[in-house]
Amino acid sequence: MGLPNLYFLLLLFSLLSFLQTPTSAAKKPYVVYLGSHSHGSNPTSDDIDRARIRHHEFLGSFLGSVEEAESSIFHSYGRFINGFGAVLEEEHAKQLENHPGVVSVFPDEGAKLHTTRSWDFLGLEKDNFIPPDSAWKKARFGEDVIIANVDSGVWPESKSFADDGMGPIPSKWKGICQNDNYKGVSCNKKLIGIRYINQGTIEELRAKNPDAVIPQNLTTGRDEEGHGTHTLATAGGNFVPNVSVYGSGYGTAKGGSPKARVAAYKVCWKPNENDSCASADILSAYDLAIHDGVDVISASLGSIAREHLKNTIAIGSFHAMMNGIVSVAAAGNSGPDDGSVENVAPWILTVGASTTDREFTSYVTLGNKMVIKGASVSQKGLLNDLDSYPLIGGADARIANVSEIDASECKKGSIDPAKVQGKILICYGARYGDEKGQWAAQAGAVGMILVSSKESGNKVLNMVHHLPTAHLNYTDGESVYAYINSTQNPTASMTNSKTEFNTRPSRMMAFFTSRGPNMIDPAIFKPDVTAPGVDIIAAFTEASGPSPDETHKRRIPYIMMSGTSMSCPHVAGIVGLVKTLHPDWSPAAIKSAIMTTARAEDSSNRPILDQNTGEKATPFAYGAGHVNPNSALDPGLVYDLTFEDYLGYICDRGYNQSTIDLFTAPKKFTCPKSFNLADFNYPSIAVPKLNGTITFTRKVKNVGAANSTYKARTSEITGVSTIVEPSILNFTKYGEEKTFKVAFSVKGDDKPTDYGFWRIGLVRWFS
Repeated sequence: MGLPNLYFLLLLFSLLSFLQTPTSAAKKPYVVYLGSHSHGSNPTSDDIDRARIRHHEFLGSFLGSVEEAESSIFHSYGRFINGFGAVLEEEHAKQLENHPGVVSVFPDEGAKLHTTRSWDFLGLEKDNFIPPDSAWKKARFGEDVIIANVDSGVWPESKSFADDGMGPIPSKWKGICQNDNYKGVSCNKKLIGIRYINQGTIEELRAKNPDAVIPQNLTTGRDEEGHGTHTLATAGGNFVPNVSVYGSGYGTAKGGSPKARVAAYKVCWKPNENDSCASADILSAYDLAIHDGVDVISASLGSIAREHLKNTIAIGSFHAMMNGIVSVAAAGNSGPDDGSVENVAPWILTVGASTTDREFTSYVTLGNKMVIKGASVSQKGLLNDLDSYPLIGGADARIANVSEIDASECKKGSIDPAKVQGKILICYGARYGDEKGQWAAQAGAVGMILVSSKESGNKVLNMVHHLPTAHLNYTDGESVYAYINSTQNPTASMTNSKTEFNTRPSRMMAFFTSRGPNMIDPAIFKPDVTAPGVDIIAAFTEASGPSPDETHKRRIPYIMMSGTSMSCPHVAGIVGLVKTLHPDWSPAAIKSAIMTTARAEDSSNRPILDQNTGEKATPFAYGAGHVNPNSALDPGLVYDLTFEDYLGYICDRGYNQSTIDLFTAPKKFTCPKSFNLADFNYPSIAVPKLNGTITFTRKVKNVGAANSTYKARTSEITGVSTIVEPSILNFTKYGEEKTFKVAFSVKGDDKPTDYGFWRIGLVRWFS
């Protein structure tokens, strides 16, 4: 039986900020959100056509003609989400926003991508053996659950998407395999759907340059960047043995739900700056995925947090929730800044990133016998990793007329080949580290020591290198520079890349993972959980190499990546397992099961540490804790929420009854006369400002043994008294619900704690 956890977080000073969107008089893409359709949950092609006509007529009333509207609208959401994407002047956008039939209008500012052993680390297997109590076996490896991935497409030929031994495609599937005239794609009984959505991206390109030539590769679901293939394989890829990245991390690759059916919805495109993804395209992907019959939607992308109904991932996820679909999204890679967490709507399962117990390393031995551990995944090693080679810093190897700063960072064209031939080159700054290795190799270096900048401190992020490389943190790098300056003939040796297991401490919060508090609504605590997101090996595209340098022809079928983009599909895969075993559970119940069984301890049962500080991490980084899939299948109790509960929450956000009516059609919902967020049945509690006493009400549903008793235990919260009533819950049947209250009162002298002005506590129900 799992031990449900419930985190309580209290803040004495509000941390709200208000974001303003810059405006422009020029035409640009907007999203116009009109709510829901009245045609219900089984739209026909005629329903979709009628919705498109209504959109043209509605916008035409503002632009002067239906013809103008037809040329302006590039997306018509006609299935479950009601609205459209259109190229508009700011004046027309403002007029639309003031119309009583419109929920929201916002510019298409896009979203960014948030960029094997991990399943062993999560307890689903042990040394390549699957225990009988593994969630994989209990949940039939996620058999026939359908996972949608909103990302950069898929490489269909990857072995992770082979359909060997799979039965017929589930009859509920309504999706398509959208082929193209570019390079073609094909689906099978594993990869059952591919769609590409590009109209928003095309309009963004045209807004920047009206004469832009639209690239041919904007008409394919094939993944040319690699991100989407990696994330989809992490969520639902098959078992693929004998996988490694240039010999590192050798083992069997697999997804969280290895027997799931998967579908790719491509919304992120290389021609768009920084692989960004148009908001209008993202909303279309959600509308299509809901229509196609998916069970889980995974989105490893996001943008700066904004009001829920002006955010396409939040809107799309809301409609997914209405239709029983769980939406999982990445928390973002903007850490360690406070308040940087993205995808913060309460109906989204928001995931941070943490490490595993596996490291890829190379050891540097300096001529003075000092040994330094570095991070490394290299395509090749030194001819003899025990031999010493001359060592030279980039600044000392510069070409005439190149600044010391540029050369110290080994910028392209800054290094003199005559000075580095046969030597190990030291390059300052990890940015473009993989490309620096290629430039160093072209100059004749035999190896590279990459040193993190002072601003990065002791943060090291692994990447795949062409040249034998050891990536050192700033402190260790300073030791290398000090050694070079102490001798006329500095030398060093470097071991080839090696894989180390069972490293400690393991399960640390990644320095890059975005942190709370939730800046849109601090009373809804985010992120929800954390999962492995550092040095994750999964399938890759064969359209690109592991380096951004397009001149290099390396192609590898599996690659290592880091980011909340990688942790998000881990949780999507776990959702698939829970959904397979409990198909009747609501999205909120599944989310609760994953949150309340998460752990705030590392693999040694000590508090999770933060990579950024080396100190104890906080729930602002890990949420309820690190996911525990074996326990999530049997949480004992769940905190459930209905569609109507979420509507009450939206009413409380300031939307009036007429607006609520727009996106609840064809259902009717009346905003409650009073809504108390303290009674919103979320699996965590946040109090932005505690004065005196505040009482919260929660309701738990028994999903464990029929006859069971739970006792509450609370942790000590500095300066706060916590009382749970009743402290014992007795259940006599499955599905029975019980209500309890938690009262918080200020006591004593409220001095800042280790977490600033927040007070952190825990309530556990023990069976």
